Amino acid sequence: MPHGESFLISLAVVLGVAALTTVIFQRLKQPVVLGYLLAGFIVGPHTSIPVFADESLVHELAELGVILLMFSIGLEFRLGTLIKLGPTAGIIAVLQCALMICLGYAVGRAFGWTSLQSLYVGAIIAISSTTIIAKVFEERGIRGRFAELVYGILIVEDLIAILLLAMFEAISAGRSLSVRDMGSAVGMLGLFLVALMAVGMLVVPRLMRFVVRMGKPESTLIASVGLCFSVALLAKYFGYSVALGAFMAGALVAESGETHAIEPVVKPVRDVFSAVFFVAVGMMIDPVSIAKNWPAVLAFTLLAIGGKFVGVFLGAFLTGFEIRTSVRAGLSLAQIGEFSFIIAGVAVAGGGGKDLYSLAIAVSGLTTLTTPWLIRASDSVARAIDRKLPRSLQTFAALYGSWIGNLSRAGIKEIKGTRRYLVLILIDIGSLFAIFLAAAYARERSVEILERWLSVPQAWTGTILLALAAALAVPFVVGIVRCCRGLGASLDLAPVPRKVFVVTLQLGLVLVIGSAFLAVSPSFLPLPIGLSAFGLGLAVLAVMFWRNAESLQGHVTAGAKLVLEVLSSQAAPDSKSLSRTVEQVLPGLGTLFSFPLAGSNRAVGKTLAEINLRGMTGASVIAIKRGATDVTVPSGHETLQSGDVLVLTGSEAAIEAAKEFLA
Repeated sequence: MPHGESFLISLAVVLGVAALTTVIFQRLKQPVVLGYLLAGFIVGPHTSIPVFADESLVHELAELGVILLMFSIGLEFRLGTLIKLGPTAGIIAVLQCALMICLGYAVGRAFGWTSLQSLYVGAIIAISSTTIIAKVFEERGIRGRFAELVYGILIVEDLIAILLLAMFEAISAGRSLSVRDMGSAVGMLGLFLVALMAVGMLVVPRLMRFVVRMGKPESTLIASVGLCFSVALLAKYFGYSVALGAFMAGALVAESGETHAIEPVVKPVRDVFSAVFFVAVGMMIDPVSIAKNWPAVLAFTLLAIGGKFVGVFLGAFLTGFEIRTSVRAGLSLAQIGEFSFIIAGVAVAGGGGKDLYSLAIAVSGLTTLTTPWLIRASDSVARAIDRKLPRSLQTFAALYGSWIGNLSRAGIKEIKGTRRYLVLILIDIGSLFAIFLAAAYARERSVEILERWLSVPQAWTGTILLALAAALAVPFVVGIVRCCRGLGASLDLAPVPRKVFVVTLQLGLVLVIGSAFLAVSPSFLPLPIGLSAFGLGLAVLAVMFWRNAESLQGHVTAGAKLVLEVLSSQAAPDSKSLSRTVEQVLPGLGTLFSFPLAGSNRAVGKTLAEINLRGMTGASVIAIKRGATDVTVPSGHETLQSGDVLVLTGSEAAIEAAKEFLA
């Protein structure tokens, strides 16, 4: 059959079946993405239905969908927003990826796979799918601060995936991987992005403003799409992903300020090819392969969902986001996507085993099916988690975000103190990573020196190498502990909140550093011993955290009494003066706000548990001013009355959300 005719038939089959399935799913009020996946399964090679599309052609068209979808995401992402979210998204992405690589390695070894295969599968399940999330977010109308956070994490994950690919390609080619090679890869990636932004900012915004002012939608479409594919091709030429190039093109176009004119003309073209992408994913779902390897498929599917949820949730919460946002982000990112296929392909080429590719396809297909429902259920899950938390942890969760917000503002106002501690912590962490990597990659040479030159018995070499690495790491661990205390001291907190804050920082750093340590430790330390050491460190800090959180509850109770006294002495309570007065006596209670309830307010007649204020906004009610029957630290079962004054605490974002919710 001529190539042109085959192309036309495949396109007609794909779009025709996709149109039918999406109409059915829309009528059933189900996510359209699921209809696309079903269409791909129908026209794919793994069913006996006599409707077939050329798989290679469909995958080529699917790449266009990825490029256009990433370009559209970039249109909503100004470079200033990307830079602002960079540190937060970077911490979350690094923690999540390190945790998933570690868990994937451990589960792979439990299945009897080699160390290299286990490392590959850890990387495969570490990277989420930007394309899938973007489509589901668009269907559900999810935008704003939360969407920016999720997309920021995804962009950092894509950068991590590029570095992982560089590492695996070196391994597949039989070259030894050194810290120098990884540093070079990071430097080249950074140089490419900086050069692209510098040149792009000079050319792209001016060009797009000129084209849009011509008033021709056709010209706007052609110029936008042409620029998108040009930058994607440039990224591919330098060895990076087309998705990264397309995203950067969209972000540069957004700097023109003409997104309102560009997005509507690009959207129809993007929708057609993004539909083809999801059909292509559906074509790869092989029921026979899933049934054949169902234990591994089930294990890694559950690991991808559960591990990513935990990693993203912890990272988002530790960086200052409230529980609801952290839960939603964790459930949104609980899938694997495009980069997983690429990593699996490198694994197969490097002798990692053909089963890894079929595993990646199966896990991707199953997690793509679950993603829309997980995102839909995220609010309910967040409310359930908030209700089940012990009271002391609920109080801590409400206050922690305000402490992180104060730390961010201190980084601007008191730059000498706060920034110094942050820089020192980063240096200490980098030094620890360097020690881990050096111990992992220099093991063979070190063992040879110990055996041949120092006549050390082979059974002792691993222990000696570990002891040397630990000895080198001790000063940097001590430095991290001291800097965490210094950061806590830089905040104007009372002793009890300061202790909780410091322990929380230390707990988060142990998670990040410990995950990285476990990822490289099997080369010189048995995995059970590494897991035991990691678990012991977490357990000690968890006990310290729990004790301090219990003490924090008493601190808040005392603060609530003080708040009620201040309100009683003021005829017209003012939130700013209230915060100022209480902060002078008991610092660390977060941003305080007094909200009077009128008789027409929807909260009147309901309990705090019924309106679920903390679960929906992240703000917590620490006191209720009610004449002679004031309530200190309400349990949530008190019925709210007209004339009550609710005293709210939490981060500034949580307070704003609570004001809007109550109003």
